[in-house]
Amino acid sequence: MKKALLFLFTTVLTLSAFGQKLTGVVTDDSNEPLIGASVILKDAAGKTFGTITDIDGSFAVQLANGTYKMDITYTGFETKTQEVTVSGDTDLGAVKLEFGSVGLAQVNVIASVAIDRKTPVAVTTIKGAQIEALVGNQEYPEILRNTPSIYVTKSGGGFGDSRINVRGFDQRNTAVMINGIPVNDMENGWVYWSNWAGLSDVTSTLQVQRGLGAAKTVVPSVGGSINIVTNAADFAKGGKASVSIGNDGYQKYGLMLSSGLSEKGFAATMQLTHTRGDGYVDGTMFRAYSYFLSLSQTFNPSHTLAFTVVGAPQWHHQRTFSNFDRLFLQTYQDQGIRFNPNWGTLNGEEFSWRRNFYHKPKAFINHYWTISDKTDVKTSAYVSFGRGGGTGPRGRLRTPGSVFDSYSGNGTGIHDANGQVRFDDIVSYNQGGTVDGFGDAKNPENGQYLVTSDGRIYYEDGTRSDNGSGFIRRASMNSHNWYGVLSTLTSKLNSNWTVVAGIDGRYYKGIHYRRLENLLGADGYLSRSNDNNPNNIITEPSAADFGNFSDNSYKDGNNVLNYWNDGLVSWMGLFGQVEYEKDNLSAFISLAGSNQGFKRIDYFNYLDSDPAQETDWENFLGLTTKAGFNYNINANHNVFVNGGYLSKQPIFDNVYINFVNQLSTVVENQDIYAIEAGYGFRNRNFKANLNLYNTIWDNRQFDEGFQAQALDAAGDTINVDALATYFGVKERHTGVELEFSYRPIKAITITGMASINNWEFQDNFSANLANVDTQDPLIGDTRITVFADGIKVGDAAQTTFSLSANVEPVYGLNIYGSYYYADNLYAEFNILEDQFKSAGGQVVQLPAYGLVDAGISYKFDWDKLDATFRLNINNLMNNTYVAELDTNVADDPNTPENEFYTKNQGFYGFGRTWNAGVKISF
Repeated sequence: MKKALLFLFTTVLTLSAFGQKLTGVVTDDSNEPLIGASVILKDAAGKTFGTITDIDGSFAVQLANGTYKMDITYTGFETKTQEVTVSGDTDLGAVKLEFGSVGLAQVNVIASVAIDRKTPVAVTTIKGAQIEALVGNQEYPEILRNTPSIYVTKSGGGFGDSRINVRGFDQRNTAVMINGIPVNDMENGWVYWSNWAGLSDVTSTLQVQRGLGAAKTVVPSVGGSINIVTNAADFAKGGKASVSIGNDGYQKYGLMLSSGLSEKGFAATMQLTHTRGDGYVDGTMFRAYSYFLSLSQTFNPSHTLAFTVVGAPQWHHQRTFSNFDRLFLQTYQDQGIRFNPNWGTLNGEEFSWRRNFYHKPKAFINHYWTISDKTDVKTSAYVSFGRGGGTGPRGRLRTPGSVFDSYSGNGTGIHDANGQVRFDDIVSYNQGGTVDGFGDAKNPENGQYLVTSDGRIYYEDGTRSDNGSGFIRRASMNSHNWYGVLSTLTSKLNSNWTVVAGIDGRYYKGIHYRRLENLLGADGYLSRSNDNNPNNIITEPSAADFGNFSDNSYKDGNNVLNYWNDGLVSWMGLFGQVEYEKDNLSAFISLAGSNQGFKRIDYFNYLDSDPAQETDWENFLGLTTKAGFNYNINANHNVFVNGGYLSKQPIFDNVYINFVNQLSTVVENQDIYAIEAGYGFRNRNFKANLNLYNTIWDNRQFDEGFQAQALDAAGDTINVDALATYFGVKERHTGVELEFSYRPIKAITITGMASINNWEFQDNFSANLANVDTQDPLIGDTRITVFADGIKVGDAAQTTFSLSANVEPVYGLNIYGSYYYADNLYAEFNILEDQFKSAGGQVVQLPAYGLVDAGISYKFDWDKLDATFRLNINNLMNNTYVAELDTNVADDPNTPENEFYTKNQGFYGFGRTWNAGVKISF
């Protein structure tokens, strides 16, 4: 009995000795909680105690009274070391970590990064470490798949060809910004992700703000904005090396080095990567590089200068739709979902009609000026030079006996029995050879084997021949020079009021032309339609290899075919915002205006002596006004409301139509009205956000390419590329979005989201149709009415769910998995289809689908170095699903071998893919 009492007394003393609780909350400089930060404490005897922060950034450790050395670490932040004394229960309050890179906090201000429980917008933030863990060999936008109201597909499946929709709006109407600087093309609004292939390696924070967002400048954030904040020059000296492999020959190599911050205030960080592979889709080989350099110099506490440059030269083969490859879903079922009719071999090496090549470096110089403890100015001047384009076929088989229209799968025409393009046979035919299925051999024209766009040679006496029959590969070039400056002044008037004002200036020159890229054995290509150089025989091709800044073969008008023009865009914007913060309330009201000018110079369709070759400037004023508030009811609950109006200027392609200097008679600003409300809940283990939104887009104008038929000069029906310009379009996008994170115990984190939306056209609208391929008239009406009232907005799933879990059974080992479900996915309307020529039509609904992803990572010490191994598997169950559809032949998709598959065109998503990698930090 005495021994039992002694044991009980000893146990109580031991428990009471460690019964003190040390608590605190780890945040960044903007008071955003840092989830999963490591908190390690060491006592005088060297014994270690530790934990990680919860969902609200809080931590609690049971300790005995005494003095401890505390280290708090979090990826991307400086390690905070301090001495703490525990005497009874001790609360440290908020423990702030500083960014681990020079100027990163200032970049977050320029980028208008939203702050939880303060900025009244619907927002999802993904840290760089999470991106690094999950992206693998996926496309950069796919990181956002498990975000509410976002739909991502790989489109045709080429490297970097993925696309993203936010709240039913495509990339043209979602603002994508790097360090607060817009990257959407200033002429058409598109973002080409292959140009930014290296971003996943240098992202510090990726934040999606759905709706009009918190950006103070005028940006095309109808659906939302994607803010990408890159790394900056690190404070600490060190580096990283990484190697990754994956399915279909995927390989990636990376190296990062940092000088650390010197005593004189200088720091530098650089990163290089190389990525290569054969592509999941047949015939989509790719080669890509990326580079990143950040230099910073802190002159004194008031002035810091930072320079950043990022670029990703690449080329990749593609799978796209055209006259040459009109594929139905049934073809993929017969040939396999990897099937691609664009490729074959040439001289034993992979060759494709479709090759994208581009290099778009972007450089920033940022100046951070702290005028006083209440006022500062942050300025970013930037420049971007883009060079490159995409290739495709040009020409036609015309000789008697030829069999050619599109891929047929039976070995006729230019494809063999396996569906591959017979490029070696095309070379032979272009040189006068006789090729089975191509018809009679072609004849030379004045001693040269030539190719023309329609396969014919026309003579002055009105006769013609088929001596222009054959094919070449052309390159459609879309280069640009872009300059801009963004400057923001922030002044804190008192403890409650802050004023923000700034200027946003941009100038853009788009350089567009087609050039000869590969003669495929022919002696030359005859270009007939250049007003300044008619009947031009082009004999010197320019290769499509990355983005060649030294290639100026177009400047004398010699290597130019089909078109050559410049698009100039000027932009000058002013913005201002007033912010109020007191106790639990934060609110803002903002106003931004801009003048956008457009000018077009056409060197192809107008004589150099013709004044009409160069247009006047066409100017449009734009306006954005937004307001909102967030109220923190208590430490757990908050609500927010925001609303706004955007008078959106038209894009360049809607100002000048039909690819000539023709000013649209219906172009004007588009009106966007948006309102949303949200509720948030936070406690130690659970975090959730629920929001509802309503967006109306009125007087929308946009254009879309399609395949049409025209009559040529001989009265023959030919297939041509055509353009539909839509105007008077009205859409309503409404929905409810939920996002949550739950940590029942330290080792398990569960996250999920749900979005239920309704996106519809609200009225009928009109379209003008034009042949943009040849000068020949289209067959049929050139102005039509699209009966779209009540039609679903297609191209993105209107209902999505996801559930993910991460388990850390032992320190450093993480096992994770996720399930994603997409439903209410519709095809885009097609103006050629009968159901849109009268009221009551509807787009086709695609089958719902679900995807399972899984992975494992292990972080360990290796010879005094930090090493991390990762393995990711996407679409673990190898599900087959239709990701997007471009046509609307209605039928039940669940009935085998019906018209849904035999008469609709679209793309299947990828099957199972995998990647594995190792990263070593030193």
